[in-house]
Amino acid sequence: MFRTLRLDAVLIQAVIAGALSFAHLHDLAAAAGQDGWKAWAYPVSVDLLLVAAWRRMRKDGGNRDAWLWFAIALIASLGANVATAGLLDMNDVPDWLRILVAGWPALAFLGGTLLAHAPAPTPAPLPEPEPVEEPEVASELTVERVPNPAPELPSAEPAPAGTAPQPDLVPAPPAVSVPPALMAHAQKIADAHRAQTGQPIDAETLRARHGMPPALADSIALQLA
Repeated sequence: MFRTLRLDAVLIQAVIAGALSFAHLHDLAAAAGQDGWKAWAYPVSVDLLLVAAWRRMRKDGGNRDAWLWFAIALIASLGANVATAGLLDMNDVPDWLRILVAGWPALAFLGGTLLAHAPAPTPAPLPEPEPVEEPEVASELTVERVPNPAPELPSAEPAPAGTAPQPDLVPAPPAVSVPPALMAHAQKIADAHRAQTGQPIDAETLRARHGMPPALADSIALQLA
């Protein structure tokens, strides 16, 4: 609510100030010999040039032409308001003022044209990205495989005379732990077998009589031998 009232107050103030400035410019133009509709066109010309220069300044703050025409329009508006405050005899306007008022349309037309056709501000160029150094790719290496030398085989020399060929050694079966009670029972069977046959008992006989696994029978036979 407060913001709405404040905005309305600003608008009312702007309308009052614009109306007073408009009337002062009209009165000065009429006193300088511009009667009828021409006297009403002068305030419009001054205010439009002021607004056009202000808009160009907002788009391009560094435009010197916009600042120049804004200053000219502002001086014309302020000069008319000050001149009509009793400092100038409105019934006897000097010739130089009549010349300024008569030449104002051409000056305002020139300023408005230059402001309307002013080039658009060029945006600042973007900084160029720094070149990224590409990592060096190692050149392909050719690896040559050297063939492993073939193992030297011993020369086949004939065995000397009188030397019998040695039979291939067969590894003994791994020993299996035998419980003492089972070993004592197997010892009795082995003694009875030796008494009957006169030969030590073998692993096959032990396995057949006891019904034990072959590995266990072989281990007991080796211990009984």
